[in-house]
Amino acid sequence: MGTLRKYIIAGLLVWLPLAATVAIIKLVIDLLDRTILLIPSEYQPANMLGFSVPGYGIVIAIAILLITGMLATNLFGSRLLDFWESVLSRIPLVKTIYNSVKQISTTLLDSERKSFRKVVMLEYPRKDIWSIGFLTNEHVGSQMEGLANEMVAVFVPTTPNPTSGFILLSPMKDVIELDMTVEEGFKFIISMGVIIPDGPIKSKTIPNKVAQNAADS
Repeated sequence: MGTLRKYIIAGLLVWLPLAATVAIIKLVIDLLDRTILLIPSEYQPANMLGFSVPGYGIVIAIAILLITGMLATNLFGSRLLDFWESVLSRIPLVKTIYNSVKQISTTLLDSERKSFRKVVMLEYPRKDIWSIGFLTNEHVGSQMEGLANEMVAVFVPTTPNPTSGFILLSPMKDVIELDMTVEEGFKFIISMGVIIPDGPIKSKTIPNKVAQNAADS
């Protein structure tokens, strides 16, 4: 029975990630493909050609994103976007949802921002216990009254669900930047520490910090 169980688990480890990947990709493609519904029915390929064209909706979705992006980055488009957002900000429920989603999207997708660009480690929830998190704001101290300027914000995700977690405000001197990409950090957290990046997780500041803790104790 032990050998049979080992084979079944090995088979699941092969097929589960593959099935999940296929299912997620199919879901995304289906959602994008439904943008074809934005086209009037008489101009849709199924009605014009007599048969449906697979992936046509995806092409339309990409075109819409490109055109929207080009408009949003020029002067006229940015002013139009500001006007549109000012209209949405006057609608009570819509304002809350829209602003929240936009802030999260901007934080995660804007390459010019420094949020979620660094994987860090700090002592939490107590001394000598370390947690891995992501530096989300390096200037929170200067932005919030009553905090020292060197205070930073760190998001510490929960395992294995990184969409929830804790926001910790810590002095910058107590935060250690790790030699790890954000993707590697998420993999480490989601896998509950099983998937470790190639090479040791290290930072040049770690030995000094450990030595300091030893001296303090």
